[in-house]
This record gives sequence, structure tokens and C-alpha cells, in this order.
Amino acid sequence: MDRRKALKTTAGVVAGGGIGLVALSNVFQPEEKPVEETSKLEYEPTETGWKYVLLDPVVSAQLAYGYYSEGSCMYATVRSVISQLAEKTGEPYASFPFHMFKYGHGGVGGYGSVCGAINGAAALIGLLIPDKTIQDRLITDIFRWYEREPLPAFNPSEPALDFTPARSVSNSVLCHASNTNWSNTAGFKVSSNERKERCRRLTGDVVQKVTTALNEIHADRYMTNLYSDETVNTCMACHGKEGKLNNASARMSCQSCHTESAGHRVFSDVHYRLMKE
Repeated sequence: MDRRKALKTTAGVVAGGGIGLVALSNVFQPEEKPVEETSKLEYEPTETGWKYVLLDPVVSAQLAYGYYSEGSCMYATVRSVISQLAEKTGEPYASFPFHMFKYGHGGVGGYGSVCGAINGAAALIGLLIPDKTIQDRLITDIFRWYEREPLPAFNPSEPALDFTPARSVSNSVLCHASNTNWSNTAGFKVSSNERKERCRRLTGDVVQKVTTALNEIHADRYMTNLYSDETVNTCMACHGKEGKLNNASARMSCQSCHTESAGHRVFSDVHYRLMKE
């Protein structure tokens, strides 16, 4: 079927009603990307000067909650882990420049982009796991968990604010979106002390998650793809590097920024099939 005939067919189906539209879209659907299977991530540790020893995730989370007041989320995330490694192994951790990670607060200097807590988690992975492929896999798993997990869940032993935050699903790795979603759910302003307490506890959640991941990868028992996002796979079938459109490169949740219109649902597959090979 050439392009002109296909467009005539489409027009006829539109005139024929919604049932035809559904049938046509099913006929022209692109091939779906396979769902990522949960599997053990194989990793051969490389000797570097940055030795890792197993840490208690709960202790790490408590430390992060305490350090939060010194430099906010990214700083607290990094310092909670590195300070323990300094105590257990000494240098090079003992002279680590923690202050540099204060920039991550509020989505990088208050800019509202990537959440400082997961930015700090990615920095820890980058420091302690030299293999780029393994880095990418661990970061993807933590970021997807962050997007989909109702947070905060962490309860500090000595809370700075006597308050139990509501949990919300951020559906985004962005600080401003995560905070806004929580504020709308909990009924507090973004500028409120309650929201700040929420982020302080959220930092504890992220540190507990990344410490667990580091423990498991170094103990050779890390399972990856626990948070595979089928929506992203569906979008990337058309828009990823193997699709005909090839105009997007991402693993993050698509729905945090984009909503699918009725027109896209009906005609996108048809348009995809009619594009030149």
C-alpha cells in the first residue's frame, strides 16, 4: 500500500467510525521493544584506590538525615556513605571534599532539575563502580525506583519535625516535579517546613536504597530490571534509536512531561508505518 492509498484508507476509516480506527491502529502498530527481564547483574570488581566495604543501609539513612541540615540532599547522600568509608578505611576518603556536593540542593543550585538525593546516589555509584555499563544499570534501577515508589517511607530515630509526611509517587526524577506532586498530595506549600522534612526523610530513603545496591553488587547478588517501565519501552519503540522516528534518547518516565492525546493513540502507528524506510 503506497502513502496516498493508505491516507485514503485512513480517511475512509475515520468516516466509518471509531471501531475502524481501533482496527487500523492495531494493523499498523510498530514492533514493541521486549520487556526487560529481571536478572542477576554480573560484575567483576576492579582494583582502585576507592575501596568499598559493606555498610548498614539503616545506619547510612540515619546519618544522611542528620547531615541534611549541613548541606541539603545531595551533600547528605554522599557524606553519609563516604564518612563511614573514611572511618573504616581511611584515605582517600578521609580527606574527601564533601562541600562540593552542596551544589545539588533544590535540583542543582535551586534550579529544580534532577533531585539532589538521586544525583548524590549516582555520584556514589560513579565513584565506587568504575565500569560504565554497570554504573548505567544501577543508576537506571535507582532512578526508576524513585519515579515509582511512594515516598518518603524512612522514619528517623530523632525527627527534626514531629510530623509524619504523606507518601506520594513522583513519576519524575526532577526536583520541582517531585516536590509539587508531594505538595499537592499532602496539602502543604513547597516552601513549608513540612515539605522540607519530607525531602530530608526522602534523602534517607535514597541513601538506604543506594547503600543496599552497593552492598549487593559487591557481594555478587545484585538483581537488575526490578523496576522495568513498559510505558517507556512502548514510547521508545517509535522514538528510540531503533525506531523510525529516532528523535528521543531517554530511560526516564515519559509521562512526567508528556501526555498521550487521543490523536496520538489513533494515528501514531499509522504515521509510523507510512514513513519512508
